[in-house]
Amino acid sequence: MPQTDLPPPPPLAEPNLAAVIRRHAEQRPDAPALVEVGEQGRRSMTWAEFDQAVTESASGLVELGLVAGQRVLIQAKPTLDAVATWFGALRAGIVAVPVNPGKTPNELRRVALHCGARVLVGDPETDLPGVRAVPLDELRSHAGSAPLASPQDPEAVGAIIYTSGTSGNPKGAMLSHRALIAHCVGAYRRGIARRDATVLCCLPLFHVFGLNAVLGAGVFVGATTVFVEGIPENLGEILRAEQITHLPLIPSVLYRLTLNEDLTDACRSLQTVTSGAAPLPAALAAHWLRLTGIPVHQGYGLTEAAPGVSNTIGTDWLGSNHVGRALPGVEIRIGDGSEPTEPGEVMIRGDNLFSGYWPDGTDGVSEDGWFATGDVGYLMGEDLFLVDRLREVIIVSGFNVYPAEIEDVLEQHPDVAAAAVVGQADENTGERVVAFVTGDAVQAAAVLTFASARLARYKLPSEILVIKAMPRSASGKIRKNILRDMLDRTDEDDF
Repeated sequence: MPQTDLPPPPPLAEPNLAAVIRRHAEQRPDAPALVEVGEQGRRSMTWAEFDQAVTESASGLVELGLVAGQRVLIQAKPTLDAVATWFGALRAGIVAVPVNPGKTPNELRRVALHCGARVLVGDPETDLPGVRAVPLDELRSHAGSAPLASPQDPEAVGAIIYTSGTSGNPKGAMLSHRALIAHCVGAYRRGIARRDATVLCCLPLFHVFGLNAVLGAGVFVGATTVFVEGIPENLGEILRAEQITHLPLIPSVLYRLTLNEDLTDACRSLQTVTSGAAPLPAALAAHWLRLTGIPVHQGYGLTEAAPGVSNTIGTDWLGSNHVGRALPGVEIRIGDGSEPTEPGEVMIRGDNLFSGYWPDGTDGVSEDGWFATGDVGYLMGEDLFLVDRLREVIIVSGFNVYPAEIEDVLEQHPDVAAAAVVGQADENTGERVVAFVTGDAVQAAAVLTFASARLARYKLPSEILVIKAMPRSASGKIRKNILRDMLDRTDEDDF
């Protein structure tokens, strides 16, 4: 079992996550820091090369006219150039705004206008009014010779991360340098991030899971981080060739790996597997364990927590809704704390919390430091169990119905690949339960019969709709707003 609750690491010379790169470069300049595996082959950087690339990227941003506090959009592909740009922005005190390279021009314009960005590092063909576009691989060529000064205020905003917007319009969460570092410290102390690890990052770098839980924490401890874009067909081969020891991923990627014919050999070097960003079905976790003998740990977090809240590393597996114990430095309570074993809103407090939403810090932490996550859960001792999103609770005839419970039952049916449950207005009961399922051979009637033997009548879906694929965000979360739109738009359509 991995070590847990290690003592705090030595303090950084300055309150900036990029400062740790210089420390690694001084202590072991020739050790491998980053590896990129893609269609163009394999590239790598030592810590000394990485530190130089970060300095040049920071200087390039300054030479483009940016000053500390101004915003830069980074089309965050999982490449060494994008990583150097991200840390270069942190080092120069410029606020990094990672964006999805797949965003449409209209979506990019909306983000650029909202955050007031002046420069975009990424696709040079992107046309944004008032925003200068520079290719990722050319930023360092703009570097000058003037010395750089990193920000010394830990509360200065380091990044604005736009949430996925599954519950409405996307909002920009302001993460300070303090928050970014605090998550990395907590991950180190829990044993999630280790210096001797080789970590595979197959997660998007515009999402806080890949950006700080994987990349940030790995760089903080001095691990080697290997990047791949998307989910390549040869992912198993990459695991084997790069001798990956730590694999953080989302459930859909875990499922794809189970289909690898050479899975046992591909996982030979694996030591730790962690799932996050979306609920991990218990059946999938058990299937993976049977195939590999390696348990899957589950983490819980959110953009506003940079992102870590809890993890099952160092605890026993207690079911699919068990998300472990709070990371060191994080406090958890349920509601007002008076009834922790009863389902209520999960509240969190810690240095990893954001500074509110851009631009004026609205809807941030309370005066006493607590943040309402919008998730429903309960505590059994120190162990946190999630029930559902607060906003997704369905009220049927006065009874609270939690979609996650129903989805868990539906996904136990052998023909169901994925399930999502939403509420729909009903004149008789207030709301009714509607389920969407996917699967090659799934039949709605058979699934309903299966569920009726396992769910109370008021929890039973009044309708089960079979669809080809679940709409998902880049981080793998099912976009229930799209499913609700399907119901609102064409209730009688054959999906």
